[in-house]
Amino acid sequence: MPTPTTRPTRRHRRDIVVIGASAGGVSALLELVKTLPADFPAPIFIVQHVAPDSPSILPQLLSSVSALKARHPQNGETIEPGVIYVAQPDHHLLLEGNTVLVTRGPKENRFRPSIDALFRSAAYTYGPRVIGVILTGYLDDGTSGLWSVQRMGGLAVVQDPHDAEQPSMPTNALEFVKPDYLVPLAELGSLLVRLTTERAPGKPHLPAAQLDLLRIELTIAKQGGGFELGIIDKGKLTPFTCPDCHGALTQLIEGKLIRYRCHTGHAYTVSALLGEVTQSVESLLYQSMRGLEETSMLLQNLGQHYAANKEPAVAELFFQKAANAGEQARVVHASILGHEALSGDLQFRKKKLA
Repeated sequence: MPTPTTRPTRRHRRDIVVIGASAGGVSALLELVKTLPADFPAPIFIVQHVAPDSPSILPQLLSSVSALKARHPQNGETIEPGVIYVAQPDHHLLLEGNTVLVTRGPKENRFRPSIDALFRSAAYTYGPRVIGVILTGYLDDGTSGLWSVQRMGGLAVVQDPHDAEQPSMPTNALEFVKPDYLVPLAELGSLLVRLTTERAPGKPHLPAAQLDLLRIELTIAKQGGGFELGIIDKGKLTPFTCPDCHGALTQLIEGKLIRYRCHTGHAYTVSALLGEVTQSVESLLYQSMRGLEETSMLLQNLGQHYAANKEPAVAELFFQKAANAGEQARVVHASILGHEALSGDLQFRKKKLA
C-alpha cells in the first residue's frame, strides 16, 4: 500500500466512490460519513431512494455529522474531491467527464434516481478508478450497475446482508456479482480510506459491443430516446411490454443477470418487471370487480323500478341478473385476495427458505 508521501496522483488512484442505498439507507449513510476524515481524497456520489415529490434534507443531515460537506449538485457542476454529492429526488445523478449531470431520463426499476444509472455512468467514465458500494435496501436496484463497475475494472463493495437493516438489496447484488469486499458497515469507512490510496489498474479490454451498450444506456439516462439510439437491436426482442409506457421490451444479458429495456428507455430487472406486472394484474382485477359491482347496482335499481311499476316478471329478471353480476364480483374479489404480489424480494425469500 502506498504511504501518504508516495500516494499516486489523482488520475491514477481509485478516486471515485459511488454508493447506492434504499430502505434503512439514511441511518447507514450517517454512520458511514461519521468515520470519513476531513482529507478524504475522493468525491462521493450517493443515490438514496426517496419519494419523488418529497424534499430531501439528506445533504444537511450528512453535513451535520461529517467532516465532509454534502450537497445536491447542480447540472454541469465540476467534480471536487472530498465532497459528498447526493442525488436529488426524481432526478438521475450521472457522471460525465469531470462534471456531474442531473437529469430526468427514464426510470430504472421504477426509480429515479437510479443506483444502476449512477454506477453505469461512473463505470463508463472512470473505469478502474471507481469503487462501487451497495448498502441496505429492498429489491435489486444497483446490482446491474455494480456488475458494470466491476466489469470495467472498478471495485465492488457490498455491505454484509447480516449487518444490513434491510438485507435484500445486498443479497441480490451477491447473487450476481462476486464482491471484492464484503464488509459490515462499521468497517466500510476505513476500507474506503485505504482503497482511495491504492493505484488503479489499467482499463480492461472489453468487446466493442459491450462498451457501445454502456454508452447507449448512459445516453438514455441523460435524455431518453432509446429507440433512436438503437436499444432494441442491442438485445433480444421479447413479446413483453413495458408496464410504464407499454413499449416493446428487449432482453439484455449481463453475466447471469437478465434485464429488460423498452424502446423509450425504461429499464427493469426480472424482479422489478415481475413486481410491476403482478401489480398491474391486481389493478385490472379491481377494475373488473368495480365494473361488475356497478353492473349489479344498476340492475338492482332497474329491478326496483319495475317492481314499483307493478311489473314483477320484468323486475325479477333484473333482480336475477343483478345477483349473477354480484356473484361474479365476489369470484373476482376472491381472486384478488389470493393473488400474490411478486417482486425482487422473491429471490431473497427463496434464499431464506433454502
